[in-house]
Amino acid sequence: MELEILAKDDKSGHGGCPSVYLSDTGEFVVQGLELNDTDFAKLANPLPGESAVRISPEIVLAAVERYRRRGR
Repeated sequence: MELEILAKDDKSGHGGCPSVYLSDTGEFVVQGLELNDTDFAKLANPLPGESAVRISPEIVLAAVERYRRRGR
């Protein structure tokens, strides 16, 4: 899978998270801190193998804006 970074938290340091990527399959990939077990248990119907991460709205919106500017 090839990934293009769309947005990253500038305060995260050396290439850390949270970040949003666009894959060569056209899907978004989100990198962030995993939820703890208590918070993960609050999700509606997580499937085996799924995980959830925290990411700020600002990073998501920045990624969407960059995605839109790409003309897709």
